Amino acid sequence: MGRKVVVLGSTGTIGRQTLDVIERLGDRFEVTALAGNRSVELLAEQTLRHRPDRICVGGPAAAVEIAERLRGRWSGTIATGSQGLLDLAASEAEIVVNALVGAAGLRPSLAALRLGRTLALANKESLVVAGEILSEAVGRFGGRLLPIDSEHSGLFQCLDGRPAAGLRRVILTASGGPFRTWPLDRLPEASLEEALKHPTWNMGPRITIDSATLLNKGFEVHEARWLFGLDPKQIDVWIHPQSIVHALVEYADGSLLAQLSATDMRLPILLALTYPDRPSAGLPRCDLTEIGSLDFEPVDPRRYPCLDLARRALVTGGTAPAVLNGADEALVAAFLEGRIRFTEIASLLERVLDNHRAGPADSIEAVLEADAWAREAAAQIAALG
Repeated sequence: MGRKVVVLGSTGTIGRQTLDVIERLGDRFEVTALAGNRSVELLAEQTLRHRPDRICVGGPAAAVEIAERLRGRWSGTIATGSQGLLDLAASEAEIVVNALVGAAGLRPSLAALRLGRTLALANKESLVVAGEILSEAVGRFGGRLLPIDSEHSGLFQCLDGRPAAGLRRVILTASGGPFRTWPLDRLPEASLEEALKHPTWNMGPRITIDSATLLNKGFEVHEARWLFGLDPKQIDVWIHPQSIVHALVEYADGSLLAQLSATDMRLPILLALTYPDRPSAGLPRCDLTEIGSLDFEPVDPRRYPCLDLARRALVTGGTAPAVLNGADEALVAAFLEGRIRFTEIASLLERVLDNHRAGPADSIEAVLEADAWAREAAAQIAALG
């Protein structure tokens, strides 16, 4: 049998792509557990296809529904809720893929690392809100943290095995989203449909909106700080509309190393699952002669104020990053529901940060308390307008 893998968030975009990669690799991997939430029909299909020992759904009603769908065709264990996710993350798998959305991914990330597992992490909220806690767990328990993210996978490949002493800075790239060339005075008119039209990536709604505001890139600055032990001043962001160069590393001698690949999230997933190997999985290749040209430009802070807010929260530290993430999740939900305008995501997020008094993020409880406070504060501010 192949290496045992747990996939948390298997019914989401990254989860589905992870299972596609696993299928492409034949018998190298064995899926031992899957966790979805409310997508019961899809999770049932995945269960019958991959035959895991255990699955997890959001609650009792979903458990009853999926049990009925699987009756007579699968005899594994059905878990529910947050405890079920923890049980799956702590199971006897070598690799835990965390593709959950939001702060719900934090405890499973920590559970996997405390058992010395390899954590393939797509749940960026884990590192944003509790980067110090997760980093300490890696050092203490000997697990491995590998990013499922095109930019951080790119940095990982550029930095792998090179001494930190010669590093000047790292550069994350961003497409600029759908409003990169819009006149600034038109941004308040941006519709939900327009904001969801990402020019190069196919992602879920929250991350797509965060990419339009560039807050997603701000979260990635947080992640890079913890994944690679960087000073925040060493992390830059460039606009790169083609999304072919995912990351660059500049060394003290002036040399730049860059990682390039097609815009397909299955490529960083493949590396996280198989590192240090580089097997072929029949995924798209990157032909620069067809692309023709690669463009780069600096970030305009007037167009993307959320990036500066993310940097502010990182420098403040403590519970400020948890507040940034929790408030953003609530404000993006308000925008998706038509209760606030696109440009209000940034302005209301700044108000929440202004109202927060950061404390130490020295426990999961402190982080989750700050997250809950931020969601409530953002909901109230959004309701008041």
